[in-house]
Amino acid sequence: MKRRNFLKKLPVAVSIPFTIANIPFNVMAENALTRLARQSSNDRVLIILQMHGGNDGLNSIIPVDAYELYYNARPNIAIPAKNSTRKMILLDSTLPLDSQVALHPDMAHMKALYDQGRMTVVQGVSYKNNNGSHFRGRDISFMGGSSDDYFSSGWLGRYLGKEYAPLAYPDDFPNAEMPDPLAIETGNDLSLIFHQDGNIPTSISLDNPQGFAQLVSELEGYQEDVNSDPLGIPPAHLTGSPYYKEMQWILGLENKSKDYAQRLYEVYLAGGSSSVSYPERYPFNAPRGSMRNGLSAQLQMIARLLAGGCKTKVFLVKIGGFDTHADQVTSYDPTMGVHAALMYHISSAMDAFQRDLRERSLEDRVLTVTTSEFGRRVYSNGSYGTDHGTGGPIFIFGKGVQPGVVGKVPDLTKDNIDMQYDYRQIYANLLKDWMLVDKTVLSNDIFFGNFVDGTVEGVSYAPMPLANDVITGAEGFVSSRFSLETCFPNPAHDVVTIKFKVNHADQVSIALINSIGKEVKILANGFFEPGTHQVQANVQGLPAGMYICSLTSGFFKEDKKLIIR
Repeated sequence: MKRRNFLKKLPVAVSIPFTIANIPFNVMAENALTRLARQSSNDRVLIILQMHGGNDGLNSIIPVDAYELYYNARPNIAIPAKNSTRKMILLDSTLPLDSQVALHPDMAHMKALYDQGRMTVVQGVSYKNNNGSHFRGRDISFMGGSSDDYFSSGWLGRYLGKEYAPLAYPDDFPNAEMPDPLAIETGNDLSLIFHQDGNIPTSISLDNPQGFAQLVSELEGYQEDVNSDPLGIPPAHLTGSPYYKEMQWILGLENKSKDYAQRLYEVYLAGGSSSVSYPERYPFNAPRGSMRNGLSAQLQMIARLLAGGCKTKVFLVKIGGFDTHADQVTSYDPTMGVHAALMYHISSAMDAFQRDLRERSLEDRVLTVTTSEFGRRVYSNGSYGTDHGTGGPIFIFGKGVQPGVVGKVPDLTKDNIDMQYDYRQIYANLLKDWMLVDKTVLSNDIFFGNFVDGTVEGVSYAPMPLANDVITGAEGFVSSRFSLETCFPNPAHDVVTIKFKVNHADQVSIALINSIGKEVKILANGFFEPGTHQVQANVQGLPAGMYICSLTSGFFKEDKKLIIR
């Protein structure tokens, strides 16, 4: 293929992403971003999970103490609180009443992540004067501005611009220190979130990295004599013009595309497959188009790229279908339908992703935060759906989160969800505590205001502990919600009383294990609701000696010594 023919095809090639293993990616290989060649000061990764269309937060994070108001506002779509085989899942019985929430029944995997200290919920996230527009709302949340701002750059583009020092482009990039794109986006669009002022983002389209690398290497002129045709550089008299800059970028795409395609394919192969099984389909009935889990493959690919040595700092993954004006639930069961399938897809895929990261020893490096352009209204409509609203909850996943629920249950006497937290507070605090960005940079260069502990437009902001600058683990969080507290009397002779605490409704088994590790008796085995419980067991007739009383419930396991005389 001649270069001029290749260039004719570029408008098509740069408008859609390339794929690895059938997953489309947009590589942020554009001017300023790819000039940034100094290795970042840390190896942490941030993933943005876009819930495209506006998630209904009230059917995701269901109020418990205010359940009656919730039900009265949306009786045709409200998730049952009890007396149903599919009912809401109480998230955390230790929270104050005004923060008590439950999860949709298809979010059981999220409940497990929360119990393990791997998830945070933030209530009432929005921005002032939220107008409920898909396009405008998405642009605002991606550009990192206010409702009346029109930035041409995105907050992650500005972050990456400050995180790395510039080198000459394209000659000095990629290099040994930073061989990968700084940001990768899945899907067919190129989002404002990665843009920088005065630069041209790009993506490349190909069926597979090997095929595209071969195509580029076979272009006529790729091996040409630079004296007769220096890779098609525009005439010198155009130097400095916008045309010259854009033509340099387009013609340099031959080399850049080859480098990126080959590099990403190599790290993909090096990452290898995982033994973790990612969910592929919704296990219940749902409308056509909602059954397949489109998020799983995106997250699985990221885990594999990172395991293979990919140094990309930021990923954007997407799942759509949240614009649920009608048929959000089925007419015969409010726990079923499109929204239920979406909640299952995110919950189950994130659980698999965290297990995959753990298996690959990557869990300390990766944090995921959700975003949606707006929430939906408190009151349902007559079409078993919800209309565009304002605020809503976001979820943060990872070993580095400070787990819990931030904020209170929204005021359900209103038609819209009030803003409790400006979305820039969330991002600014995550960049500070997780990506270790200096507060001055956050205020002056990324969000143009101190959203961490300052005052912006008359509003005072306090630090939000959403992530940890040092990974310390979630032992304290778990032990305050799950514990095998006491076995008494100890020593015991005939009857022992066992006191324990769980934070989920689940099966609890308590076994007695002797000194050689053999299970000699089941002391308790049953289904228990969240809270503190006490059971009695007969140990009469067992040989005297030292035993282990071992409690297991879901992921949680704890042992206590018990002496029998």
